[in-house]
Amino acid sequence: MAHESAAATPASLGYRMPAEWAPHVSTWLTWPRPEGISFPDKYDTVPDVYAEFIRHLVTVEEVNITVWNAEKEAWVRGLLTDRKVPLDRVRFHHFPAYEPWCRDHGPIFLTREHDGEHERAIVDWGYNAWGNKYPPYDLDDAIPQHVAKLRGLPLFSPGIVMEGGSIEVNGCGTLLTTEACLLNPNRNPHLTKAQIEQHLKDYLSVTHILWLGDGIVGDDTDGHIDDLTRFVSPTTVVTAVEEDPADENFQLLQENLHRLRTMKDQDGQPLRVVELPMPGRVEYDGQRLPASYANFYIANGLVLLPTYRHANDRRALEILQREFPRHRVVGVDSTELIWGLGSFHCISQQEPA
Repeated sequence: MAHESAAATPASLGYRMPAEWAPHVSTWLTWPRPEGISFPDKYDTVPDVYAEFIRHLVTVEEVNITVWNAEKEAWVRGLLTDRKVPLDRVRFHHFPAYEPWCRDHGPIFLTREHDGEHERAIVDWGYNAWGNKYPPYDLDDAIPQHVAKLRGLPLFSPGIVMEGGSIEVNGCGTLLTTEACLLNPNRNPHLTKAQIEQHLKDYLSVTHILWLGDGIVGDDTDGHIDDLTRFVSPTTVVTAVEEDPADENFQLLQENLHRLRTMKDQDGQPLRVVELPMPGRVEYDGQRLPASYANFYIANGLVLLPTYRHANDRRALEILQREFPRHRVVGVDSTELIWGLGSFHCISQQEPA
């Protein structure tokens, strides 16, 4: 339901969305189902990738996993135990969802300081499976409500469609997004660009919105920012750049790079732009997949980078390690996971402290 008055918005109440590198309580994941449609004919190779991702995460924070039911929980527990993943920091919740893309259907957590207390809330954007591409999605859309009830947190429902992978914040007032996704008529055809910006300002407490153009080839989300450009500090972004002029990603990534080089942050300062290579053409069964090193996930003192068995894996790792000097940057093979058209950022959702 849309807010009734401006006074009820999270921004007016002092809430804001922190940057991903702010301290976490936990990471949320939605376990993929073999009956789901995300990994056609290839599901069996995906749970091991999740296990490896979780094995790294539990060294730095709690991991909350939503599963279909008790039977699925038992199966996942068994798998993680077999893969030598300690379970003392893993929590399971029987919140059923059809597909595993928690970045997009999961809760967006907000924080504020109020009367000397640190408080949190959740934004529950509408979720329509990237423009009604993969119905049904009602169970996925309900996940933020389950989490808010579990945590006992206030829930704000803007009444518009928005995915977590389509927005990127620096925690200081600036938000990055793309025209290809947020202005697509399959999301909020009744809203103008200015109205969409107002919702982002009202519900995430950002003051400055930067728009890139198109997303990478093979991305079925219509151009999510988390495959393109990510904040690594309040003033610095890394952005995916294709070095082969013959590659179909070359020109669109150059156009985004050009835009970034003209952009300023909320204080009027130019962004520092660091180029991140692409992993070349990654495909399966003749289909080009949206493989990108920009789809990394930032945990407590740890950055998990998707790798693709490509020569640029090492370069991407070195670039991110330079940009995150106080984090350990670890590459995890995402070649099997990307068949679902997403990687580590797409499957995860941070819960800030």
